Amino acid sequence: MYMTQGLHRSLQSDPQGIATIFKDRVRTYEEHVDRIARFAGALQGLGVQAGDRVGILSMNSDRYAEYLLAVPWAGAAVNPVNIRWSPAEVAYSMTDSGTRVLLIDDAFLPMAPLLLEKAPVLTTLIHCGDGPTPEGMLSYETLVAENEPVVDAYRSGDDLAGVYYTGGTTGFPKGVMLSHTNFVSSSLGTVATGQLLKAGSRLLHAAPMFHLADLAAWCGLTIMGGTHIMVPYFEPTSVFKAMEEHKPTDVLLVPTMIQILVDHPDSNNYDLSSMERMLYGGSVISEGVLNRTKARFPGLRLTQAYGQTEASPVITLLLPDDHEGDRMRSGGRAAPHCQVAILDLDGKEAATGEVGEICAKGAHVMQGYWNNPEATAEALRGGWLHTGDLGYMDADGFVFVVDRLKDMIVTGSENVYSAEVENALSKHPAVASSAVIGVPDEKYGERVHAVIVLAAGQNPTAEELQAHCREHIAGYKVPRSFEFPEALPMSGAGKILKRDLRDSYAAAQN
Repeated sequence: MYMTQGLHRSLQSDPQGIATIFKDRVRTYEEHVDRIARFAGALQGLGVQAGDRVGILSMNSDRYAEYLLAVPWAGAAVNPVNIRWSPAEVAYSMTDSGTRVLLIDDAFLPMAPLLLEKAPVLTTLIHCGDGPTPEGMLSYETLVAENEPVVDAYRSGDDLAGVYYTGGTTGFPKGVMLSHTNFVSSSLGTVATGQLLKAGSRLLHAAPMFHLADLAAWCGLTIMGGTHIMVPYFEPTSVFKAMEEHKPTDVLLVPTMIQILVDHPDSNNYDLSSMERMLYGGSVISEGVLNRTKARFPGLRLTQAYGQTEASPVITLLLPDDHEGDRMRSGGRAAPHCQVAILDLDGKEAATGEVGEICAKGAHVMQGYWNNPEATAEALRGGWLHTGDLGYMDADGFVFVVDRLKDMIVTGSENVYSAEVENALSKHPAVASSAVIGVPDEKYGERVHAVIVLAAGQNPTAEELQAHCREHIAGYKVPRSFEFPEALPMSGAGKILKRDLRDSYAAAQN
């Protein structure tokens, strides 16, 4: 298996088919492959060798799509950088992975001097934006124009394809080493369901392309052959316009993005009828948001993917026909390429309905963490990838994710799973979004604390919210305290940063 396989197939079978659309740039597969082969030649000319890491710090674009294939074409491995990171975090990932070449677009040019200062390993910056190329950097377009195309290196199998740094929601980022087999097997397994990314699909990239969830969708469509449509970043109006103008059939979003779209006041002003399938994941979606999505897109086929970077990333899939009843609260069943088990603390399989750690195995599981054998041994023990997520499996194999191990709240000796409380809160009309954390409590050890962003014009009391929760969950799970900020801290992938909420709460008490 190799990342560029689908590209060769599309060039052979549909060279004049549209490969990418970005702003006013539309490129065929013939043009797409030529540019990829030329940029690969440029990388080799810059001294990039087999297995080297090449980074990118950029918003979504057609050049990003070219980078994802040109780097393996040149024999190297991709290292997409989280666009929400500070210069220190970016520099750490460059230094840790030994990345010498970094592509950078206009949005991040002000960061360049700090990166060069903090990460001496960086020797070459390639400007991949649309503005003028700064002094001291190389122009992406000039490199493409002035280099001859080279033959695909055909790196494959267990060869390193990418180093993806975790989002850092539960600690300092770790570099996840993923092979060509890891990437392709996960994408093939997802496509094998027959519910996503059919041949000729038009995929809208509104989620950040640095994130592995979007990479999985990108890889699946590249395998099947279709059109990649990019918007620079998620912004409701630009997404609506892209849907109306370019007629995508598929999109991948995280739940926070879906909520923003379906609740946007202009949602009904655009023709979104081309949309056939929506893949969502990255975090748990509440029933309230899910029901509003189904109402706004009545013909849309919804699929939820549960997974993590270490699994390339798909572990389970909740397919369209399973979006009903209690199954809507689950993450679905094991994807075709994956084996799933719920294991207890002793590494034994838990009984049906019993909460334990969600574990996975298959050809999609990572090779390990870059330069971190201890963390690798901890995650890959007993022949399983230990996800760090708590969940249970029902008699039909549906996996219900209840919490991160580190997010579980123990109050008065009772375990409370934050996702369950957040789901109850989501059903209140005044709650736009929420995050539930455990905070210190003298009497109970920890208490359930809800951080809530209110819907416009709403101002419920704590007592009203508590009464609402008691209608859906047990009394000991009901939040005992509340905060009402204007927004929740988010990672670049759209995940709520509960660690930041806990730190903020602790700082406020001192």
